[in-house]
Amino acid sequence: MIRRAVLLLLASLLLCAGAGQAQAAGYRYWSFWDRDGDRWVYSTQGPSMARPSDGDVQGFRFAVSEDSSEAARPRGTADFGTICAKTPARDGKKRVALVIDSGTKADAPQGESPPPARTACARVSPDATTAEALATVAKPLRYDTNALLCAIAGYPEKGCGEQVASSRSAPATPAAQKDTSDDNGPSLGLLAGIAVVTALGAAAIWQVRRRDQA
Repeated sequence: MIRRAVLLLLASLLLCAGAGQAQAAGYRYWSFWDRDGDRWVYSTQGPSMARPSDGDVQGFRFAVSEDSSEAARPRGTADFGTICAKTPARDGKKRVALVIDSGTKADAPQGESPPPARTACARVSPDATTAEALATVAKPLRYDTNALLCAIAGYPEKGCGEQVASSRSAPATPAAQKDTSDDNGPSLGLLAGIAVVTALGAAAIWQVRRRDQA
C-alpha cells in the first residue's frame, strides 16, 4: 500500500513537470524599444509618454512574449544615419528613426500575415512623443481604451494584447538570444522534490520487503 502511494505521487510530479514545460502563458502585442548604441533596450515608458530627442532610434516589434525579459527585439537596420539619410534636418523640427518589425507568421493572429519589416524617419516638432512620430509614418494606428498600442499601419486588424499559449523557444534574432538552459527542463526545486520522493519510496519498499521476509 505504501509503495503504491509513493509511486502515484512520483508519477504526479513527473506529469506536472511535463505539462509545465509544454506551454506557458504569453501575450501577443507590440513591444516598444530604445536603441542604446548597438543594442535594443526595452522601453520603460509607453510610446504616448516617451519624448525622443533628435537623432534617437526607436523600435517596435510584434510578437508573442511572456514578459519583457523574453520579448523579441526588432530586426533589421537600426542606424539613424541610414534610416534618416533622405530626410534632411529642418529648423524647429527633430528627426526620429523608427524600426517597425511586424514579426513572424508564427506570432500573427489567426488568418493574418505580417507585413514586411520596415524603417521610417519621422520629422516632428521638438516636443512630440514617439506615438506622434509614429503616427506621421505608419497610419492607421489603433489603441484600446487603456491607451495600449494595438496596431501599427493597420496590423493586426483585430485583437490587442490578448493572452495566448506559447511554448518556450529560442528567440528569433541573434540580438535577442540568451541562455535559457535553466528554462528548458524541470526546475531545481522540482528535481529535488522528485529525488526526495524517490528516496522515500525506496525506503518504504525496503521496509515492506523486510517485513515480508521476517
